[in-house]
Amino acid sequence: MIGFIALLAYSTLHGPRYRVEVCMTFSGQSTCKTVNAKSEAGALRSATENACADISSGVDDTIRCQNMQPKSVKWLKRPE
Repeated sequence: MIGFIALLAYSTLHGPRYRVEVCMTFSGQSTCKTVNAKSEAGALRSATENACADISSGVDDTIRCQNMQPKSVKWLKRPE
């Protein structure tokens, strides 16, 4: 039980360090998603995947969307 509490406290204190908003446009539709992650690459990837999930349908469209350049990337939080 103590180990679990310690792990929970550590995870909370050392949580996500990156926060990014990524806007994607695909097939005439646009959307923006904001995510938190522990790495810059992870944040960009997750935000892109989440945005593409909203504006694409099917595996092929999703892959094409994810391979496109974002319309915009706005970093809301980065480590100092």
